[in-house]
Amino acid sequence: MSKIMSPTLHHLSSLFILLILLPHPSNADVGTASRYSPPYLPSGCYGTEASQFPSSNLFAAAGDGIWDNGAACGRQYLVRCISAEQPRTCIPDQSIQIKIVDYAATAVSQPSATGTTIVLSDKAFGTIANTSATLVNIEFQQV
Repeated sequence: MSKIMSPTLHHLSSLFILLILLPHPSNADVGTASRYSPPYLPSGCYGTEASQFPSSNLFAAAGDGIWDNGAACGRQYLVRCISAEQPRTCIPDQSIQIKIVDYAATAVSQPSATGTTIVLSDKAFGTIANTSATLVNIEFQQV
């Protein structure tokens, strides 16, 4: 006697296999990033202390979504560009670690686009995206 799998059991086993093969969920969030240029001082986190900036110059100002009444100051994020309006804006497979040193709403220098999640320093933005862009979509994760 030959065994035939019921349609329900067949669908369940197919679903199980599909779930195993899907990528595992990421702990990262998605948002937008713009850039800002000098002057960077004074900052909303550390005032006029020049030592606040990492030697890599990979830093940023927090947008309203992550500012958290100043609790974002000093936080580190892994950031990568995932898309932009113009094709080939993002630098493929490039992630950076940035430090929050300012609040975007009160930064001395105006961002290239308002209302973004993170406003990256010129150096940070240029490391993950073409600097002719004013706004990119990012994936970011606190480290």
